[in-house]
Amino acid sequence: MIKHVAFIMDGNRRWATAHKLPLVAGHTKGYQAIEPLIAYAYKKGIKYLTFWAFSTENWHRDKKEVTVLMHIFRRIFRSRLMKRLQDNGIRLQILGELDSFPEDIVADMTKIVANTKGNTKIIVTIALNYGGRAEILRAVNNLLYTNAKAVDEKTFASFLYTKNQPDPDLIIRTSGEERLSGFLPWQSVYSELYFPKVYWPDFTEKEFEKALEEFSRRKRRFGQ
Repeated sequence: MIKHVAFIMDGNRRWATAHKLPLVAGHTKGYQAIEPLIAYAYKKGIKYLTFWAFSTENWHRDKKEVTVLMHIFRRIFRSRLMKRLQDNGIRLQILGELDSFPEDIVADMTKIVANTKGNTKIIVTIALNYGGRAEILRAVNNLLYTNAKAVDEKTFASFLYTKNQPDPDLIIRTSGEERLSGFLPWQSVYSELYFPKVYWPDFTEKEFEKALEEFSRRKRRFGQ
């Protein structure tokens, strides 16, 4: 049974361009797509969802776009959406290094994480300022402080952000790009990959259903 689906939410900017709208419209529409997918995942018995919302490389985008994204994050973490998630028994987690974000955004993130800590209905993780190499280097540096002489896979995985989660069964990247771009490199070794051509704002419950149907046809051997 599928337990964990992770999303690379790609194509917000191209969606906006295709609809002759400002970039902010694409990002806003993209984040509005998340809530219906959470509800659909719960209906399908999926326990974990991870959404890659902002990468370590995204800081290098145009400063105006980064500023817009920060405003969107402020709006999201103070929105009724967060209250609905909390009230509906959804646990929210943040994955990534938050030190680079403005203090008010970090405070809002920390608050919603704390408020939903006891929820168990479904666990939703938002990857912010996340990069796979950065995560691995962080784990290695933290391991060095333990003075360990040898490390097995289980021990190493316990130093990753995802230490309390199963690895993704399925990773979906929208917009037709067929690469992971550093998303969960350790955790994705046996993940099934699915690359629909639709832009993220158009990834609906119906598109999610197509992905799950494709996953059901895959034969997972885990290297055996």
